[in-house]
Amino acid sequence: MSSDGQSGRDKPHSHLLRRASNQKMALKEKIVQIYEAFFQGEDPSYGNPNFWDELFLLKVICEHKFLENEIEKLNGEGLLNLKDNFNLLFFRATECLKQDNPIRVVNALQTLCALVRGIFRKSVGSYGFDVINLLVGFDSAETVMQSLIESVNGFLMGDHPSGLKLLTLKFLLVLITAADNISQNTLLEYIMMNSVFEALVQILGHPTQRQVLGHDAALVLTLLVQYRKYESANPYIVKLSILDDELALTGYAQVVSTLLADFNRDYEKQSTETQTGWFSTLASMVGNMFVAEEKQIELVRANDSLLLALYEAIHLNRNFITALTHSHTPSTPATPPLSPSPPSSPGVDTDNSSKELPALTVETLPSTQPTSLLVTFLQYSSIVIQDTKDSVRYNNAKLCFIILTCISEDQYANSLMHDANMTFRVPLHRMPMRHRKVKVEIHAPSRPLVCSLIDLMVEFIMSHMMKTFPMELYLRGLGIIHRVLCYQKKLRVRIQYPWKELWTALINLLKFLLSHETQLVKKHNIFHLCSKIVNVFNLFITYGDTFLPNPNSYDELYYEIIRMHQTFGNLYSMALRYTTTENEHKESAARLINHLVNIRAIINHFTPKVDSWAAAHQQSSLTEDQVLEVVRGNYDTLTLKLQDSLDQFERYTEKPKEVPFFTNLVRSILCEVRRWVSNVSAQHQDLLQELATIS
Repeated sequence: MSSDGQSGRDKPHSHLLRRASNQKMALKEKIVQIYEAFFQGEDPSYGNPNFWDELFLLKVICEHKFLENEIEKLNGEGLLNLKDNFNLLFFRATECLKQDNPIRVVNALQTLCALVRGIFRKSVGSYGFDVINLLVGFDSAETVMQSLIESVNGFLMGDHPSGLKLLTLKFLLVLITAADNISQNTLLEYIMMNSVFEALVQILGHPTQRQVLGHDAALVLTLLVQYRKYESANPYIVKLSILDDELALTGYAQVVSTLLADFNRDYEKQSTETQTGWFSTLASMVGNMFVAEEKQIELVRANDSLLLALYEAIHLNRNFITALTHSHTPSTPATPPLSPSPPSSPGVDTDNSSKELPALTVETLPSTQPTSLLVTFLQYSSIVIQDTKDSVRYNNAKLCFIILTCISEDQYANSLMHDANMTFRVPLHRMPMRHRKVKVEIHAPSRPLVCSLIDLMVEFIMSHMMKTFPMELYLRGLGIIHRVLCYQKKLRVRIQYPWKELWTALINLLKFLLSHETQLVKKHNIFHLCSKIVNVFNLFITYGDTFLPNPNSYDELYYEIIRMHQTFGNLYSMALRYTTTENEHKESAARLINHLVNIRAIINHFTPKVDSWAAAHQQSSLTEDQVLEVVRGNYDTLTLKLQDSLDQFERYTEKPKEVPFFTNLVRSILCEVRRWVSNVSAQHQDLLQELATIS
């Protein structure tokens, strides 16, 4: 009875399942038949006026890779034979975007994605066909692409579900990343002629949309800026350079800041877990060491596009500097919407709550310390510069240094960084070394941002004296320091900074270069680097009275030079050796000797006087205060040579020197973006469900 009853209850349910399954199979068979006919060169729509409407409704149950897989099977001749069919499908999908039926629109977008990916993937072969002709057809390309971009702008700027907007941005990314070399993707000419810039700016300026769409919008804009940027006038470069929409620029900064902050938080969490209970997890840590290393490299690689977005904004748009230092709390967007005051907490006297709230916030919510994109970026840089041994992290660190170079030579950025009324806490991470444990300044003091910038450069100098010497990064780091000092000298800005830390780091770097001369000179022009170091000292010697915080600082500078006279003497001797023989570094060594003139003058002037004072007072060694007393008493008789151009620097330009770097970087980013954007099927299905619910 129970068995029969159970069986009876199952039968209707099983029947429904079979019927649904049969319907699905029938529909799938129908679409397979349609595409089989399509790839055999037939026109399946012939004689059926409703064919395309039905197709883009059926597409929902079709395997999303079907078109790409079928295209992949074709040879060159087969592709060319199907040109008319590809043109027809592309045209019909574009036309479908004008319809009101959201399911057809989504499926049409998905079809366009599959067509673009499939055709471009075949184009890497030696077939020699033109992608535009194969996809759209030369005769109708301009009209069809104009219609396509009009629809794209309509979706991005109109009142549509965020899922559709996101899929539209994904389609643009598919289009932009279709070729390894973005400048060879001639399909982008139509996006140059029919701009999506205004739509992207609208998204970035909208607080709610930005949270969902901001990353993809900023990425689309950044990549479009790369198209033939060295060859012809790119309208996206022009429009980005003159953009003065404060909401959009602040939103752009917020997108980059949020994502870099996520990376910083994940790194801090990982570092904390590694440091606690290390003994008990040692075996696990060793086992997972290489996996974690690869994961970190991939995470850093994923940030390349963010840094490129930040670089382009800073490099092209002077208005962006304000957004760079825009102060906000980590828990709120940079442009928070107006909202009513929060309700009173239970048990709090409403009359006094407003008076007590600020004190409560400061004491119990340290995470609400004000921050900015530059704070987040400095913290990120302190993480990524720690290990530059592999090419991914090296290039990421190099881009960080290029960005900091652009910032440090901008006068307005400097005025903000030096502003004593704009102080921030910047938690810089420090690399673990033999003489110190791993350290991060979680409770760093609140100071002008320039102090943290110099700290970052000092940290890099101290932590990268190694066999695989990152020469280019050292030159860039010294260039950043030099630019900041030039600003301080020019405007007589005095900051409260422990300059002795910088002087000590530079002298230690000179010691390292001297002790590893034999190995380093084979690979690098160390005399050029030494000149950069010496000229930082020369800036302090010649102009220090205009920007050092007090006369005592100037005295301490002379004390350090006198104390480390042997290092400077050895540097002079090394340079002299290379000027007496024919070698590739002869001229650089001669310039270094010239740059050492004032330092040697200081040493030669004060050392005998210090020795004389010690002899007169019958002391074999002097304290710092005693040496400083001798220094202060003998400034008047010191003669220094006024050196030209100490406060001058060559302004950063991307072209021609950095063109290879950015070309390779963009190629890498295109491949990375193409990889994660290639599979949008899950998002496609979610969106269809969302649209079905709405309708």
